[in-house]
Amino acid sequence: MASCQKFGGNITANTDESHDFGYALRKEYWHRGIVTEAGRALIQQLKEDGIPYITATHDRNNPRSGGVMRQLGMKYCYSYEEQWQPKNQTVIFRMYQLNLDGQKDWIYQKYWDLYKHFVEKDL
Repeated sequence: MASCQKFGGNITANTDESHDFGYALRKEYWHRGIVTEAGRALIQQLKEDGIPYITATHDRNNPRSGGVMRQLGMKYCYSYEEQWQPKNQTVIFRMYQLNLDGQKDWIYQKYWDLYKHFVEKDL
């Protein structure tokens, strides 16, 4: 007998230079702490693997994602404007970072260099 369960979501960290941390969760699972708990476990594994930092971005219009990033210890660094695909619309992304190697002041600059950027106050 075969069974099928709903896929609830995922959490990842890229292996490229950005070490971009990302997650997606079906709406019926929101606000249960699932991403925060899974994120802590993934971050611990990344530390053990010697990954020096992770970055993550969220659309400014989705501030709850920023809340998850802060709960995981990530710090807001800067915002940037991007013509986002596939919707072909301008989006302001907030970039967060967590240094896992103890270098507190180092900030990943790729998005800063690629896009019109700025620092938002009072986040």
